[in-house]
Amino acid sequence: MPLTNTKLKALKPKAKPYKLADYDGLAILVTPNGSKLWKFKFRIEGMEKSLSFGKYPYVSLLQARDMRDAARSHIVKGVDPAALKRDRKNSQKAISEHTFARFAERYLTKRVKEGKSEATLKKTEWLLRLAMVDFGDMPVNEINAQTVLKTLKKREVKGHYETVRRMKSTISAVFRYAVASGVAENDPTFALKDALIRPITKHRAAITDKAKLKEYLHALENYGGKAETKIGLQLLMLFACRPGEIRKAHWDEFDLEERVWHVPAERMKMRKPHNVPLSNEALALLEQLNTLTGWSNQLFPSQGNPKKPISENTLNQALRRMGFGPEEVTSHGFRSTFSTFANESGLWSPDAIEAYCARQDRNTVRRAYNRSQYWDERVKLAEWWANKLKSII
Repeated sequence: MPLTNTKLKALKPKAKPYKLADYDGLAILVTPNGSKLWKFKFRIEGMEKSLSFGKYPYVSLLQARDMRDAARSHIVKGVDPAALKRDRKNSQKAISEHTFARFAERYLTKRVKEGKSEATLKKTEWLLRLAMVDFGDMPVNEINAQTVLKTLKKREVKGHYETVRRMKSTISAVFRYAVASGVAENDPTFALKDALIRPITKHRAAITDKAKLKEYLHALENYGGKAETKIGLQLLMLFACRPGEIRKAHWDEFDLEERVWHVPAERMKMRKPHNVPLSNEALALLEQLNTLTGWSNQLFPSQGNPKKPISENTLNQALRRMGFGPEEVTSHGFRSTFSTFANESGLWSPDAIEAYCARQDRNTVRRAYNRSQYWDERVKLAEWWANKLKSII
């Protein structure tokens, strides 16, 4: 006899699973733990198969019969309802795995394996999270140029043009990764080339003339702040390095006998280790600094947490206290100061100057063949630059 709701509610579990038939292949399976599961048995192409419709009472008797009838209609057409359900399930799974958020995660993992710096990875993750708020759950193949543009416009109307530029570039990288993976068909950001306001490129402020440099060196000589900060600014200028490279330096990176600072790859922009020659002036400053911070592994330990370096704003704030605004000089700008004076002197090869600053040759072929570090010339260059600064002051 066909099942009724009264019968279904009265069913009790037994030691072993058992079934009660409805009709036309539909039955209810009662398990020892009390679950009541809908099962549909059918034959197609001479083979007996079964299909599950869910749990009673979440799937009612009427709903189960409707699902059976729908399955029967597919069988009449020669379509296996079990295979159809499996295909739909796989399709839904594919959609959930092929969202922008999933590919963004894979792209970030790729960047980690490529050895990108922590700062670069944090910036990339931040930009991607801005995008994922709007379309992270969407399959990459359903995201079009208008979807991306709407997200970018939210930042553009606030005047954040540089953020928009970087965000668009990062989103594009994720789509190119999806295209290369055989999932996405194209990169929708390509159509946005002329749809957004281009930010005006601003170069970091730097001192590039002798009079201004003399003014700065006098101000630094009379700096009234912490001695460690003063030495940090002096070393920054001597080494022509990036602020983060000296700010995060450890004492065990310095070989004072060999007169070299070994900067590890993870702290270099190009992710390659870099050796910096130490001039007599640099050695004297390091010895002085060692009496102040030699107790720590950090050259410039943070006052709040000695295991961490000073913040990225410490050096720039010192410049401001000395009376130099951000439009005049930044801590990163001393690389340009060194490069300008070294090139104008005519005494040094451009390659040695670039190597001193740890800049990578943009010509990949030339870079592959030009493996010399110009070490001997850089050692002389370091001493020349230290003497040059003393002569200006």
